[in-house]
Amino acid sequence: MLKSISSSLLFLVVQFSWSQLVINELDCDTPSVDTQEFIELKSDTPNFPLDGYVVVMFNGSDSGGNTSYVALDLDGYETDVNGLLLIGSNGVSPVPQYLISESVIQNGADAIAIYQANDYDFLQGTVATIENLVDVLIYGTADADATGLIDIFNDHPNFTDIQQIDEGPANNTNSIQRNNDGTYFVDTPTPRQLNDGSGIVLIGISIAVAEAQYDEGETFDIVFTAEQILTEDLNFTISLNNGTFNALDYTGNTSLTIPEGSDTTSTTISLIDDTDDEGDEVLKISLQGLPETYLSLNNNISIRVVDNDYVVAPFGTPINPTYGVVESTQPNGYYSSLDGLSGADLEQALQDIIADPNVVRAQTYNDVIDILKQADQNPENSNQVWLVYLEQGRPKLDFQTTASSVGKWNREHVFPRSRGGFYSIEADENADGINVYWQTNADSIRHGNSDAHALRAVDGQENSIRGNQFYGQYTGPEGTLGGFKGDVARSIFFMAVRYNGLEVVNGFPEETIGQFGDLATLLDWHRNDPPDDFEMNRNNIVYTWQYNRNPFIDQPDLVEYLWGNNVGETWDASLHTENFDVDRVKLFPNPTKNEVTFSNLQTPATVEMFSQDGKHIKTVEVFDAPLAFDVTPGMYFLKIKTAHGFTVKKLMVIH
Repeated sequence: MLKSISSSLLFLVVQFSWSQLVINELDCDTPSVDTQEFIELKSDTPNFPLDGYVVVMFNGSDSGGNTSYVALDLDGYETDVNGLLLIGSNGVSPVPQYLISESVIQNGADAIAIYQANDYDFLQGTVATIENLVDVLIYGTADADATGLIDIFNDHPNFTDIQQIDEGPANNTNSIQRNNDGTYFVDTPTPRQLNDGSGIVLIGISIAVAEAQYDEGETFDIVFTAEQILTEDLNFTISLNNGTFNALDYTGNTSLTIPEGSDTTSTTISLIDDTDDEGDEVLKISLQGLPETYLSLNNNISIRVVDNDYVVAPFGTPINPTYGVVESTQPNGYYSSLDGLSGADLEQALQDIIADPNVVRAQTYNDVIDILKQADQNPENSNQVWLVYLEQGRPKLDFQTTASSVGKWNREHVFPRSRGGFYSIEADENADGINVYWQTNADSIRHGNSDAHALRAVDGQENSIRGNQFYGQYTGPEGTLGGFKGDVARSIFFMAVRYNGLEVVNGFPEETIGQFGDLATLLDWHRNDPPDDFEMNRNNIVYTWQYNRNPFIDQPDLVEYLWGNNVGETWDASLHTENFDVDRVKLFPNPTKNEVTFSNLQTPATVEMFSQDGKHIKTVEVFDAPLAFDVTPGMYFLKIKTAHGFTVKKLMVIH
């Protein structure tokens, strides 16, 4: 029976390799976060070109089925003066020659193999093979043996008794290292060093910057330090270019020298304060042109450059809302087919509009990132998104791309995936733009996964806190104003009409996929937080991508006819138009102490008074008499409804 090999003993298991390229060291797991994981290859001769080789990672779990999950083509790379090539993320020190993302290497029980082949020979899901095999290491972290991988690779005539090597338990501080005789041992990691301590000792160069963020117009120093006093001049260059950040955005010396007899040098970089609204950018400090006896201890240092030329929108945020500034871009007659209908017929006619397979488009889940950068743009700063729930701006650059969600934003499904039965497919990983899309219909419930009408920019940690709770169970972070409540309610109502199989119900139905609650809570949130300019702007933007609109933003009273006080009644759009002249009705005095009068009212009106956090204060009928109230000083909103439409006015109450 095959045994896993563990501890830091010298292993007597021999895996002979007839090639001059072997897996020299593997660190598959590190404590807390997997930023230090790496694979190290070793060639018999230094500076060995690796064209024609590929490193393949295999999943040995039952679900993985001994198939590939990553293939790294080595064309264009070569080993260093000691015959080593380090593969890992930018968080490894010294920085690898071959950079991959963090958390790519699985813990085990798995395998790393070298082949003379191409990466496309090992597409994801390819079963492990011994054809063109050069070297292999089967490993784990106190796991049961990957017997399937062991059986496959033991069939190769040039390997003898392959066994699984144990790096140690989860979150260990070890690496698996190869002896010159082909045996393995476990010890403290030694990236880009020969495991026996021989070879040329490379001198490391480190990069230091005081801050991780600077504003346009500021200057900062970059300091470069060698591990020892140098016996000759070291000349090197640096690059700061990254994406849209280039030589037009800064001044400063990028050709540097650490002189003989010193161990440090520095350069001063001045960021140009231009008048272009380029958005926040990231410069990347990259060491280039180091001689082969030097290496970068850290590299590709990212520095945020904050653009001060951001745009402020003419409308407010959800916690400082405006009304009537942004007009709906719905085509003429978009909802005309609804007139004269009620009940199920009204809902079906509405679905026929917003799920029309000849018109409506579905985008990928990664396209949603670009949609949200537009639709959820912070009205107070065009370089930020507005975070639902947390109710504040966050830089667009801080979209979550790693396992850590701290300080990042990501995509929130207001109708949770687990509740709706949505899911991603491989094509969802493509951000292929506004003009590439899927056809969709009312039964395409999978497309709810990327329906931007029900996805919002959200703080990553708050997304986890909300989880898949129903609204009513989840009411937002403590201390926030709840300006999101009507918005998310209308998104849920949209989803219930847009997709067959989804519905809004009373209470909190934990067992039934497709049902979402609580209806009473959502109706209350919808009524007390009417659509504002931010929400109308987002509706307009999503429409340009998906060719459908959220009707409950354009015609909010439709909610009452499908779920609320007017269920069963006949819809007549002329009684619910939002084209009411917002400049016609005036409030005076404003600010006021305890009452307000309305001018230009030609018919009686219903006035609903709300606090700034959306709490309903009172509802009264007014015409030619003032509205009296007894409230604490602050900002309030008056929703004024007549037979011909409604408007919302802001009212300031003072002492």
